[in-house]
Amino acid sequence: MRVLLVEDDALLGEGVYTGLKQDGYAVDWVQDGQMAEIALNVEHFDILILDLGLPKQDGLQLLQKLRAKGNPIPVLILTARDSLDDRIKGLDVGADDYMVKPFDLEELNARMRALLRRSAGRAAPKLVHGKLVLDPAAHEVRCNGAVVDLSPKEFALLQTLLENVGRVISKTKLQEALYSWEHDLASNALEVHVHYLRKKLGSGFIRTIRGVGYIIEPDNVIHT
Repeated sequence: MRVLLVEDDALLGEGVYTGLKQDGYAVDWVQDGQMAEIALNVEHFDILILDLGLPKQDGLQLLQKLRAKGNPIPVLILTARDSLDDRIKGLDVGADDYMVKPFDLEELNARMRALLRRSAGRAAPKLVHGKLVLDPAAHEVRCNGAVVDLSPKEFALLQTLLENVGRVISKTKLQEALYSWEHDLASNALEVHVHYLRKKLGSGFIRTIRGVGYIIEPDNVIHT
């Protein structure tokens, strides 16, 4: 999952950036509202973590512009503005959730998972497909009850495909979901991850649509 973190406090931003990366997210971090607007105009992100008191453009102004354009990205405001009026205004302008600093990183993660789950249109916290169960909170995949050992990128790729069972996901969209700006992406990196997932889950589980991308079809379940 691709995250845009907008936070001008260098110490706090570094902590959140590092923590989210360790949890398997592809994270891009900018420190002012103008850079955030540019990033959102040229890249796809799955969720936006937004401070309000930003240089060059206030977080609420950025959020108003996003919603005026019809951008549905889940937005979690992360700010020191803790008055009731500030919280109401942030939510009314278009935020999906609001957290006040200081905060616990585990709670931030849980709130992000809830927002991502709702944006994907599902209520259940786990993704179940036949005998395969993916648990985003535990960062664990099980098949027939046995843990499947996956790398962070394999886990993220499988989660993205399971969120979209029955839909073809282009290679470009998958790369956007898995890799942040800091990655020097090899031309065959995505294919390598797909290859290893097939070795672990079965060669027919992920289907290639030549020239387009990949799909897990509703009837593509693991038989063991």
